[in-house]
Amino acid sequence: MRTETAWVLFFAGLIFLWALVLGVWKWQGMTTSPDGLAHPYVDIAHRAALLYSFATGLIAWFVELSGWPTAVNATAAGAIILLFVVTIANYVRLGLQRETDNQMRNPPPSMRFVLAALIMGEIGGFAVLLAGFAVEQLG
Repeated sequence: MRTETAWVLFFAGLIFLWALVLGVWKWQGMTTSPDGLAHPYVDIAHRAALLYSFATGLIAWFVELSGWPTAVNATAAGAIILLFVVTIANYVRLGLQRETDNQMRNPPPSMRFVLAALIMGEIGGFAVLLAGFAVEQLG
């Protein structure tokens, strides 16, 4: 296994562990709420962390099977993982603040920049890995 693949899998494991901890927070919110529901952003943080942990595991396979140099694979995967972590952390922040159930209702002006960075980083990073996979595996 390549070193960069091992690191990506390690981060997948960390994100999954984070999801499990967020699940405890969600459960606690559900058991103490009169309607049996956790705050929407606690729920979103938990689900996003679960999904992103498995997505990061998938990314590890593309890193492993890519034909690009280590630096290219590590940079592409690192960008995606960083954006996953920032997104989950933002959901945690919103869950802790309990001020909104929809961050897009009155977004700050910087939201357009953040969303553009997410789009370019996640889609662009994965496109790089997918192209590296295609070059190496499909000839």
